[in-house]
Amino acid sequence: MDLKDICSKVEDIAAETAAFIMKESERFNKNLTKTKGLHDYVSYVDIGAEKMLIEKLGRLLPEAGILAEEGTSPKKGAKFCWIIDPLDGTTNFLHRLHPFSISIALSEYDDVIAGIVFEAGGKEIFSAWKNGGAWLNGKKINVSLSADLSNSLIATGFPYKDFGRLKDYLKSFEYFLRNSQGVRRMGSASIDLAYVACGRFEAFYEYGLNPWDVAAGTILVREAGGIVSDFFGNEKSLTGMEIVAANNLVYNEFLEIVSKFMPKR
Repeated sequence: MDLKDICSKVEDIAAETAAFIMKESERFNKNLTKTKGLHDYVSYVDIGAEKMLIEKLGRLLPEAGILAEEGTSPKKGAKFCWIIDPLDGTTNFLHRLHPFSISIALSEYDDVIAGIVFEAGGKEIFSAWKNGGAWLNGKKINVSLSADLSNSLIATGFPYKDFGRLKDYLKSFEYFLRNSQGVRRMGSASIDLAYVACGRFEAFYEYGLNPWDVAAGTILVREAGGIVSDFFGNEKSLTGMEIVAANNLVYNEFLEIVSKFMPKR
């Protein structure tokens, strides 16, 4: 399988879907939004974008299964699977606030072998494939070279459904506010990971996510020279329930602090 060619074609599919999302954003009525759960929203744009992606990706690799956030396809694949978030950052989209993105990953069994993150509003497209490096708009990218947490910019995502670890999280948040160059919350985990990959952030952590939030971003960070794990250093079978991503120079220090403040439940 030519993963570089696959990524190029997925980039085109993501661009077409992003055009649909941006067109709808100009006339979107957020009163048509449905609530899936506490602070968890879905719109006809999410669903429409997901259906577009599934149809086009299905033609590209017919044997692949589908794991998508809105569950519009039950298709199973014996070997390959597309892992899709059609609109990562729905709350941002509802308020016409950037960024929001499309996240598409391809897995072979349990191993993510390609990933695309398309920042719809900014028209930045991040891509990576196994052993092929990470790229932004066709140019090679790498994680930052900052070796000190005190000189690092940290990204995170605020809990929005699972508040059982909120007190621990707020303690970690205060620590990073006091001991880094700052903390940012973009509202799109796939963008946070893409920004670690291209060196805009040194590190990112969050809990309570899902596979479609992190699959594409994970391979971006790894192919750009960074490290991704859960809060205790496990680098395999990441589900998004816990995630740490950082450049290879601050990772150990960052992980030690996150695991200290966010103990196992």
